Amino acid sequence: MSAFALAQVHSVERCPDIVEYLERIDDTLDPFGGRFVVHGGRYETVEGRWGTGGTIVIEFPDLEKARAWWDSPAYREILPLRTRHMVADIILIEGVPAGYRGADALKEH
Repeated sequence: MSAFALAQVHSVERCPDIVEYLERIDDTLDPFGGRFVVHGGRYETVEGRWGTGGTIVIEFPDLEKARAWWDSPAYREILPLRTRHMVADIILIEGVPAGYRGADALKEH
């Protein structure tokens, strides 16, 4: 079942460190089957409040691969390039299986 790294970016300082981070991140994702599905882009808030800094969604084959990427030496190496210049809330979250329907949330686990 797919899993996602989801970031709501609050602020980012565009600087050489961020450029380097962006140039290197894809190589850290590849061994874990990660791929960007949302990276900034236009959006429309239709309910509630949403941050103005942007949203990032990276898809992985499963939660174990997402966690392995997050903990990988390759990602840990570039992480400070981002954290020194970006404020974001980030989660790893499991997706739902194929064929999932909203009412499935009512079933007991």
